[in-house]
Amino acid sequence: MKKLICSILSLAGFIITPVFSQNDTVDITYEIKDTLNKNIRLFERDDLLEITLRFDINAYRRSKSEEEEFPAVLTYHISPTDSINKEIKLRARGILRRSYCDMPPIRLNFKKEEKDTDEFSNIDKLKVVTHCKLGNEEFTLKEYLVYKLYNVLTENSLRVRLARITYINTAKKSKPIRQFAFFIEPVNVLCRRINSVEVTSTNITQKSIKPEIMDRMAIFNYMIGNTDWSVPIYHNIIVLSQATSDRPELGVIIPYDFDGTGLVNVDYVVPFEGLGIKTMRERRYLGVCRSEEVFIDAIREFAEKKDEFYRIINEFPYMKERTKKDITIFIDGFYDGFDKRNTIVYKFLSECLKF
Repeated sequence: MKKLICSILSLAGFIITPVFSQNDTVDITYEIKDTLNKNIRLFERDDLLEITLRFDINAYRRSKSEEEEFPAVLTYHISPTDSINKEIKLRARGILRRSYCDMPPIRLNFKKEEKDTDEFSNIDKLKVVTHCKLGNEEFTLKEYLVYKLYNVLTENSLRVRLARITYINTAKKSKPIRQFAFFIEPVNVLCRRINSVEVTSTNITQKSIKPEIMDRMAIFNYMIGNTDWSVPIYHNIIVLSQATSDRPELGVIIPYDFDGTGLVNVDYVVPFEGLGIKTMRERRYLGVCRSEEVFIDAIREFAEKKDEFYRIINEFPYMKERTKKDITIFIDGFYDGFDKRNTIVYKFLSECLKF
C-alpha cells in the first residue's frame, strides 16, 4: 500500500516537485481576491467544540467526490442543555486522503443568509480535518498541534479550532461515531486578520517571498520533518500580499496540510526517493540558500521559542502521554543541531536550494 501511495504522489507531482521545481523568476503577476469584512468568532478561542453532524455517511464514503454535495445538519452544543442546529451542505476534499481514508476531510458549506451570532456566524465555507480511519485520531491531534506550534512563531499562519464531532448516519440506524477533528481558518478570514490579499502567479519561487518569512517557514518545515511542499506549484502553501509592507512586491507565505510530516508520521505517506531520505522521520532542508550569518540569525527565533513549543505539546489535554513523548523526542532531534558548532546551520548550507 505504501509503495502505491508513493507512486500516486509521484505521478501527481506532489513529492518530487519540492526538490526539482524551485526555479527562479522575476516575472510575477498577482491576482487579487476579495477579503471578508465580517466578524468571525470561531477562531478567537481555543476551548473544545462539541459538534454533531447528521448526514448520509454511506453515500459520502462511496462518493468521496469533490463535486458532489450532501445535505447535513450541524448541531453546535453551546451548553449541556442548549444547542443550535444549522442546515448545511458538505463534500469531501483533499487528494490523497480523499482516496485513502474511510472518513475523508470535509468542506462545510453554510447558508449565506445565516444571521445567527454563534461561533459559525459569517462563515461561508469551512475546512474540517477529520480522522482518517477509526482508531487513529492521534494523527489528527498531532496535525492540529503542528498548526498551534506555527502560531507560536508568527501571526502569518492559519488558526485552527479543535472539535469533537459526533457523526450520525442518516442512511441507517447505527452507533454514532465520536472522534476528534479540527477546523481550519478560511483564507479570506486570515487575509482580513493580517490585512492581506491572496495572490496567484504562474511564475513564483522562494525568491518571490520576503526572505525572513520564507526562511522561517522552511526551517519550521525542517523541524517537523515536512518535505511535502513546493512554492512554484502552490503545493501546501498559500501566498499573500500585504499592501502595508515595506516591500509589497514580495509575498507572505503560509503553510498548511501537515499530515505528510515526520512529526505526524501517518502510515500512508512515504518520501519520494529523489529526496535522499528513506522515512518520513528523516529531515531534509528544502529552503533557498542563504549565508551562514543569515541562517544563524534565523534559527535564533527557534531557540527563543523552544520552551513555548514544548509547553504547547505537554499541556495539551487530549493527547496520550506516549504520543506527547514521541513528538518531543522528534523535536529534540531538531534542537540537537543547536550546538556550539552550529551543526544545524551547516546542514542547511549543504542541503539548501541554489538558484
